[in-house]
Amino acid sequence: MTRRFVIEADGGSRGNPGPAAYGALVRDAETGDVLAERAATIGVATNNVAEYRGLIAGLRAARDLDRDAVLDVRLDSKLLVEQMSGRWKMKNPDLRSLAIAARDLAPSGRVTYTWIPREKNKAADALVNGALDAAESGRPFDIQADDFNSVGAGPDAQLTFEQQPPRPTPAIPGWGPDLGPATTMQFVRHGVTAHTVDRRFSGSGGADLDLSDVGRAQAAAVAQELRRRGGADLLISSPMRRTLATAASVASELGLAVQTAADLRECAFGEWDGLTFAEVAIGWPQLMREWLNSPDVSPPGGESLRSVAARVNAAITRLLAEAPGARLVIVTHVTPIRVAVGSVLDAPLSAITRLEIPPASITTLASWSDGNKSLRGFGDIAHWSELVRRGS
Repeated sequence: MTRRFVIEADGGSRGNPGPAAYGALVRDAETGDVLAERAATIGVATNNVAEYRGLIAGLRAARDLDRDAVLDVRLDSKLLVEQMSGRWKMKNPDLRSLAIAARDLAPSGRVTYTWIPREKNKAADALVNGALDAAESGRPFDIQADDFNSVGAGPDAQLTFEQQPPRPTPAIPGWGPDLGPATTMQFVRHGVTAHTVDRRFSGSGGADLDLSDVGRAQAAAVAQELRRRGGADLLISSPMRRTLATAASVASELGLAVQTAADLRECAFGEWDGLTFAEVAIGWPQLMREWLNSPDVSPPGGESLRSVAARVNAAITRLLAEAPGARLVIVTHVTPIRVAVGSVLDAPLSAITRLEIPPASITTLASWSDGNKSLRGFGDIAHWSELVRRGS
C-alpha cells in the first residue's frame, strides 16, 4: 500500500533579508503522528529563500522515509504554493533554482501543494523560531523532540538540526562603544488626500491624488516641526504627488532640495485602488481573507507586502550606505514606514499591519555603523493636532 505523508514547512528572516532559518516536519497522513522534523539557520537570506529551504528540507525528510510516498505539502506562503503548482511564474533566479531542486525531489504526479493560514502552520513556525532564538543567544541547538509536544510533535520524532556559528550579541543602542554619530531617519507620512479621508485604498498604481487643503496645512505644520528639531542634511521623497507636495513644504522650510526614491512609493493595490475596505470585502471576500492572513498574497494586479518590504528595505540600506551619520528626512507612505519600523524591531511582516501611522506624522529611527538600530519616536502628530481641535 502506498504511504501518504503530510509535509508542513516554513521559513523566516528577521530583517528580510536578515538572519534566517527554516523548519519542516513530516506527518503520517492517517494518524497525524510526526515522523521527522528538520530545522536550521541558514545565515542571511530573505523570507522567500528561507521558505523554499524549508520546503526542500521537508521533501528530503519525506524521501528518506519512503521515496514512493504520496505527499500533501501544506505551506502558509501563497507564493510558494502558486509557483510550485505551476500557476505563477518565477522571475527571481535564486528562487527558480530552489524551486527546481524541490521539483526534482517530488515529481508532480505524487505531490500536491495547499495553502494554509499561518495559525495552522504553528509546528513548522515553532521550529523556525527555535532555530533563530538559539542562534541569537549563542545557545547550542540541541532541542529534543518532546520540546515541541505543544505543537504536535510526538516522542518518536527524528530531529536533525544544523548549527550555524552564533552571532555576536548586539549592543544595546546607546550603550555600546563609541561608534560616532548615528544616521537618523525621520520618516514623514504625507498629509491627507480625499482618499485618506474616505479610507480608500490609495496605492502606487491608482489615482495619484494631490493633498487636500487640510493635507497642505498638515504639510506646513510638519515642515515647521522639522525645522524646530534642527533641520536635516538630506530630504528624500517617494515620487507620488501627495508625498512630493508634502516634501515641497519641508524643502521650503529647511532650504533643501528634494531627492526622489522610487522604491519608497506606496504598495500597489491593483484593482483595489480607490475602493474602500468594505467594497473590497464584498467583491473579493476569499482573496481579502487570504491577503489579511499572508504577506505573500497580492491584490489582483498589485503587490504583496513581502515584495514591498524587499524594495523598501533595499532602499533604506542604500540610503544608510550613501549617507552615514547624516540626518535624513524621508517623506513616504504608511506601508514603507511600517516596513522600516518592523525591520528595526525584528517584527514579522504579519505584525506590522497593526502599526498605525497618522497622516503628517514623524517616526524617527537611528542606525549605527555596527548595524544596530533603534526606534526613537513613533507617529508623532503633536505639531498638527491643533488642526484637529479647530476642526480643520
